[in-house]
Amino acid sequence: MASNRRAVPKRAIPRPLSRGVGLAAGAALISGIAIWLNGLAVGTVPDAALFTTLKNAVAALVLIALAMALVRPGQLRDIGRNDRLRLVLIGIVGGSVPFVLFFSGLAMASAPAAAFIQKTLFIWVALLAVPFLGERLGWVQVTALGALVIGQAILVPPQGISWGVGETLIAAATLLWAVEVVLAKRVLRTVTSPIVGAARMSIGLVFLVGYLAVSGRLGLLATVTPDAWAWVVLTGLVLAAYVTTWYAALERAPASLVTSVLVAGAIITGILGSVSAGVAPAPEVAAGYLVIGAAAAVFCLAGLRGPRLAAAA
Repeated sequence: MASNRRAVPKRAIPRPLSRGVGLAAGAALISGIAIWLNGLAVGTVPDAALFTTLKNAVAALVLIALAMALVRPGQLRDIGRNDRLRLVLIGIVGGSVPFVLFFSGLAMASAPAAAFIQKTLFIWVALLAVPFLGERLGWVQVTALGALVIGQAILVPPQGISWGVGETLIAAATLLWAVEVVLAKRVLRTVTSPIVGAARMSIGLVFLVGYLAVSGRLGLLATVTPDAWAWVVLTGLVLAAYVTTWYAALERAPASLVTSVLVAGAIITGILGSVSAGVAPAPEVAAGYLVIGAAAAVFCLAGLRGPRLAAAA
């Protein structure tokens, strides 16, 4: 006998846009600090892939504990089949495969090429967000995106960059991270950010450990010193804070806005590097910081005040 009860639709997660913009700025701040710390820490571990796997393991443990503390068991049971599949895909295309591609490409590509290609993430997210997420970009947002490209080109000049296998691998990794953003934005409509963050890091960790095993690098664990473990724990905790803030921002604001604001993290990294080295940034570098900061601010204001972009959120 058919039931007369009507299915109750899932309630959408509330997403205050202003809070999302604030969280995006927080993610940019944490990202800038994380990149600077990683530059200091990566040399303490004998292999970059091993360092990333260990750091991701620390972050995964923290995020799993956070999800267990904040998420009710019923929320896990309510996750639909499609969203479960997307969570697995996020772990693969965001938390594992791109890292392998990036490491492999980094060994073959020039440092300027790697830095410039990876920094174009916000462009690909904006291009994907329009058809797949229904986000709209007005002329103000498009102008701000152009300014971000100019600012990046000032900080990481693309002259002299040649294209080869290494650059192709890095570009593929960047595109996969852009796809991850789109997938995460779709999942975050009905699944809370602690669940998405924990799934991304834990599923990705499984594949990274498998990569280390296949490439014969697990034996390098015995060579990690106590000082290196301290760096691993510190950078892993910072990564957990970044992932938590990043997904919380995506939960509340358009993907194109969040990734564009994230570019401002380069300013934090540059300032920390200058302070630690005891030198002032060059005038052209300071100009790049100014362009990026202004473009990110314009993007935030357009997102908060522009009714079309706000409606898309």
